[in-house]
Amino acid sequence: MVCQKERSKKLMSRDKILAAVKFNQPAAMPLPDMDVLNNLTDVRTDLVIKYKTVATAGGTFVHEVSGFDEIKTILKNDFKPGVKIISALDELSDYIYTDTVKFEDGHNFADVELTILRTKLGVAENGALWLTEKQMGSRVLPFIAQHLAVVIGKDNFVPTMAQAYQAIGDADYGYGSFISGPSKTADIEQSLVIGAHGPRSLSVFILS
Repeated sequence: MVCQKERSKKLMSRDKILAAVKFNQPAAMPLPDMDVLNNLTDVRTDLVIKYKTVATAGGTFVHEVSGFDEIKTILKNDFKPGVKIISALDELSDYIYTDTVKFEDGHNFADVELTILRTKLGVAENGALWLTEKQMGSRVLPFIAQHLAVVIGKDNFVPTMAQAYQAIGDADYGYGSFISGPSKTADIEQSLVIGAHGPRSLSVFILS
């Protein structure tokens, strides 16, 4: 009987707190004027240079390439023959295509050495790349592979995250993620460890 009374008191307290939070919502504010931000920051000639500077500082390997033959050459130099590579790009059909494995159990990807994906949105100010589940093939692939490579066109960069959010705000996607370099942590003894809980490297190929 005592337990029931205590439980009732806790439920009443919880409901009272939630009701107070709901009642004290701040007044709605208009969204910022994005046109002003766009006019101030939309200097596209500098976006690739800025992205390269920021992304490289974060541990990303950035390559400016003129075509997929250059990408293939770099990948052949970086990865041994016979390792498991999964690609979401038709132009890189030498590897396992994501559509053929997207319904597989995630545990089957434990031995993936490299995942290659394509994006149409990169952010110059912080080196982030926007990837949706459709572009990933399987949402586990960008995170379980030992290494990740992303292909992006040179005109697919925006200056800031504010403009990136504006670009994806009305887009149709079920799941998406911003990725900005290989995983890293400095929690243990303040020593930076790269690849602690995800891909050990990120390579970005900027197509001219």
